[in-house]
Amino acid sequence: MLEDILKQVQAGKLSVPEAKERLAAFEELGFAKVDHHRKKRQGFPEIVYGEGKTSEQIIAIVQSLRTRNTQVLVTRISSDKAEDILKVIPELIYNEIARILYWKANESTEDISKGYIAVIAAGTSDIRVAEEAAVTAEVLGSTVHRIYDVGVAGIHRLLHHAEEIQNAVVSVVVAGMEGALPSVVGGLVAHPVIAVPTSIGYGASFNGLSALLTMLNSCASGISVVNIDNGFGGGYNAALIHKLIQKGL
Repeated sequence: MLEDILKQVQAGKLSVPEAKERLAAFEELGFAKVDHHRKKRQGFPEIVYGEGKTSEQIIAIVQSLRTRNTQVLVTRISSDKAEDILKVIPELIYNEIARILYWKANESTEDISKGYIAVIAAGTSDIRVAEEAAVTAEVLGSTVHRIYDVGVAGIHRLLHHAEEIQNAVVSVVVAGMEGALPSVVGGLVAHPVIAVPTSIGYGASFNGLSALLTMLNSCASGISVVNIDNGFGGGYNAALIHKLIQKGL
């Protein structure tokens, strides 16, 4: 990219101010510094966390990101805020369950073709977090197989999908209550498992702390744990692993 820009300047096809703008590591918006080199450093563009930002701020950030990327992802967006943003940028797609706004350019060829990620939810109440993981991974180019309502209270439901889960390149396992499902999945597969505790449960679950501690204390090998309700973190890490496999690393 650097060499191409310098050659365009040399040929007179690009002015010095234009070249400086293209080479800038970030764009200053006043309230935010949009990181345009994130994809070069980490493999994926900057992701926008929507909570705490106004609709106007998100619109400006998204418009900036779309100038240099083929995908944009905004997490934790309420339906009311999504409605305001879509009026200005109708090309975005809103997933209400995942609370995610996203956009992928039609010409994008970055999808990962080798293998798939299994996103597994213990109960129907965990689906909102599982969908955050699934949609995140899909926007970042991964194929996702959703396997929902297969918690340990009815283990036969999980075993019904055993082959599909075992054939995945990585699993994201989402569970609340006692948080036991990742340990079960971890004992069945030969690939990484990313455990996502949710805040679903009764009083002694302590809003997901019980599930988090269960997952951290799992005796099954190959399990990594993200924070409570962090479906985005689970989906992002899974997509990174999937991308490395695609490269043959």
